[in-house]
Amino acid sequence: MLPFKKFLYKFFRTGKDKNFLLVVEHIEILIAKFLSILMLLVTLFAIFELCVFLFKSLFFHSFITFFETPQSKLFEAFGLFLNVLIALEILENITVYLRDHDVPYELVLATSLIAVSRKIIIFDLEKKDAMDLIALGVAVLSLSVSYFILSIKNKHK
Repeated sequence: MLPFKKFLYKFFRTGKDKNFLLVVEHIEILIAKFLSILMLLVTLFAIFELCVFLFKSLFFHSFITFFETPQSKLFEAFGLFLNVLIALEILENITVYLRDHDVPYELVLATSLIAVSRKIIIFDLEKKDAMDLIALGVAVLSLSVSYFILSIKNKHK
């Protein structure tokens, strides 16, 4: 029998779910490692983007206008900084998954809270209406309650 046919026979043989699950687990790990590498690249790009923005804003524009413009570049800098933090949190989620082979739900909720907080920090009241802000508030409240419930549940384990 050809090696590939032999592999397929062993892989799909009834009663041998252990082999199938082992292959699925290896593929999951490979995908998580690939995502980690991509997330590292995204994080490095976000850091580069933040550095370029700060360099241009501080050295090619007046230092005072950085803080006093109506659409302050300071909030844009906060948004870029939080992008880096969110990327690091996502990378941490993947790392914990690779290490423990478990989804870190508290960490996922914390990452989501950071992402929604970023939206609130860079929220432009002139371009958005009150319903958008209310929706973000509901999202923060829901994520916070979920995080609280999950942390209580994990304390009682």
